[in-house]
Amino acid sequence: MKTLLPWMLACCLAPLAATAQTAWPDKPVTVIVPFPAGGATDAAARAMATQLQTALGQSFVVDNRPGATGTLGAGLVKRAAADGYTLMVASLAPYVIAPHLMKSVPYDALKDFDYLSVLVQAPNVLVAAPAKKARSVADVLAELRANPGKVSFASSGNGASDHLSAELFWQQTKTEGLHVPYKGGAPALNDLLGNQVDYSFQNVNAVLGQIRAGKLHAIAVTGAKRSPVLPDTPTLAEAGVQGAEVYSWQGLAAPRGLPPAVRDKAAAAAAAAMRDPKVAARLTEQGLEIVANTPAEFAAFQAKEFARWKTLIDTRKITAD
Repeated sequence: MKTLLPWMLACCLAPLAATAQTAWPDKPVTVIVPFPAGGATDAAARAMATQLQTALGQSFVVDNRPGATGTLGAGLVKRAAADGYTLMVASLAPYVIAPHLMKSVPYDALKDFDYLSVLVQAPNVLVAAPAKKARSVADVLAELRANPGKVSFASSGNGASDHLSAELFWQQTKTEGLHVPYKGGAPALNDLLGNQVDYSFQNVNAVLGQIRAGKLHAIAVTGAKRSPVLPDTPTLAEAGVQGAEVYSWQGLAAPRGLPPAVRDKAAAAAAAAMRDPKVAARLTEQGLEIVANTPAEFAAFQAKEFARWKTLIDTRKITAD
């Protein structure tokens, strides 16, 4: 009888454990955003959290924890309990770029997270300062070839997606520009608008208003297809530049080791939240494209992006300094 007791106890507790997992969430959930409020990552996280609160009947509280290119907040998530009550919405920076740029990060991006869903993505757009006469990729390339290393491209910082877009563009076209890094997107955009720099690969959602107002000239987008909000702007591939496809994206992750039932429920609920017609319409108007894929799809995508950006960063000898 004594030998049967552990087996009987396990049989009794298994249904209770399964019920507890599928009952998630039964208390408030914290959604860490490792960037300041107001950006695309924060917008995606808050849109998702609002919908999840309605759909699942619990509070989803967005907690902005900026610092160290998103790695500070990502480290907090890595150390949290893998129970579904701490989630993270982050851009590609902490997931696939910062680990290659920084000497040390407080997590292993390939091992320490359960990847649940890429929520949204947006291509970058090559924009010219107001005073520039360039209106096509051919114009920009002609200027780069006539002035190697002197045509300036602003970015929000070393290793940011706008910087890496420029590096990839130069690599694929065998040209070289002058990278001008700023401490954030706002000062880079201000100097671009003030004609202090020549060009920039900006997130579409960040400069859509200035493009529509005629303050910046849209040259090309970095996506696989034209952006719905910039239908008259060609892709780089259409303009003859192959292999320079770049998306800035925001994904939902959790500490590694979520119970499968919680993982699947959280991922499905988040994807459904992003596909809600009102949410999708509002984000699409801002230039964001709904992805809402599965955990398996996100995990495969993260691994591919991780390897891709490592190759570029190593080849171009890009550093965080």
